[in-house]
Amino acid sequence: MEKKHIYLFCSAGMSTSLLVSKMRAQAEKYEVPVIIEAYPETLAGEKGPEADVVLLGPQIAYMLPEIQRLLPNKPVEVIDSLLYGKVDGLGVLKAAVAAIKKSCSTIILTFKTRCILTPGG
Repeated sequence: MEKKHIYLFCSAGMSTSLLVSKMRAQAEKYEVPVIIEAYPETLAGEKGPEADVVLLGPQIAYMLPEIQRLLPNKPVEVIDSLLYGKVDGLGVLKAAVAAIKKSCSTIILTFKTRCILTPGG
């Protein structure tokens, strides 16, 4: 299965690095086929089109409408501030997978053998 791209954007691209590390560890643990990267919000227009889902750090939640206009065919969501604050890699990974599911009902992503994302729901 082709890996899906989850891109996180924040004000400097650095505050999400620990979260990205934890998300990658969970993706590896549960064998979720994803590539997870973090970038500063200034690169949203350049890097965003490559993503299957774009997640914004809570500190740039105010930019949601602007990023959605910039990437009209991509799911763009703000990371839950509680998950972000707890650096909950699994929680944010699940939210990203759910956002991908909402955008395309033919995508299948699994956490190990338990399917969490199937065609049509």
